[in-house]
Amino acid sequence: MIRTVKVRKEYDGTVALRALDLEVGSGEVCGLIGPNGAGKTTLLRILATLSEPTCGKAYVDDVDVLEEPERVHRMIGFMPDFYSLYDDMTVTEYVDFYARACGLAPAREREARIKEILGLMDLTTKRDEKVASLSRGMKQRLCLARCLVHDPRVLLLDEPASGLDPRARIDLRNLIRNLRQQGKTILVSSHILAELADFCTSVAIIEKGVLLEAGPVDAILKKMKGGLWVKLTITGDAGPARTVLANIEGVSEVEVSGQELRFLFDRGPDDLARVNRQLVLGGVGIVEMTRERRDLEYIFMRVSGHEVA
Repeated sequence: MIRTVKVRKEYDGTVALRALDLEVGSGEVCGLIGPNGAGKTTLLRILATLSEPTCGKAYVDDVDVLEEPERVHRMIGFMPDFYSLYDDMTVTEYVDFYARACGLAPAREREARIKEILGLMDLTTKRDEKVASLSRGMKQRLCLARCLVHDPRVLLLDEPASGLDPRARIDLRNLIRNLRQQGKTILVSSHILAELADFCTSVAIIEKGVLLEAGPVDAILKKMKGGLWVKLTITGDAGPARTVLANIEGVSEVEVSGQELRFLFDRGPDDLARVNRQLVLGGVGIVEMTRERRDLEYIFMRVSGHEVA
């Protein structure tokens, strides 16, 4: 649904993107992750037809963003990091303004769509309130409502959780999950990796304009180093558990933090019963043993070559 081919972007001699090849399949939620200045916003602006690549090609549903920008506009909803709101409008007036700009007609169908979108964004009770009176989280919802009013197939979201409080961030994550269930393809950027971990089906790791890795999170972890990450919570001192683990075939990279241990196990999940048994025979009191999915911060630090703290 989203594809770039050798996209390069230069600004006055500064290279923002370097021969970037990316594919995002239909219905995916792809997290575009990387530090500030990595090129994430530049890529999103190119896909949104707001910036032209120096060279290379970009497509949305096989439509060239340079050759047919108007077709692309009908397929995408773009939410920039910094967006404009008209404070003197009511919530309904604001969404209606963009619905008209998108050519939604006749009036009855437009009104039905606005009602549907405000319900989806949980803004129905705010429909007659001025935009200026809304909280930051509500304004974020309103901006997303604007992006969705014409029912686009693709959403491009640039740092959508920026400035939100924890409650609003949770609400935003739930909204994105809901949109994915509706079949939307979503490319969402952030430099705060924990924001993306819970709802992305894949990630694209970018640094200094270079795409370092892309694909499903589990596939990237397996490519980095195969095996299962396991979290072990014990009673008492961690010394005996560390000793036992050091002598179990397949166990490596043991990390200790108080009464919690984490280790990499390069066997299948069924073999964890053997690990459990050997720990018990070694006199270790086990409170809990669970498989652990390493987060996006871990993936980014490993793939980009930084050390993991």
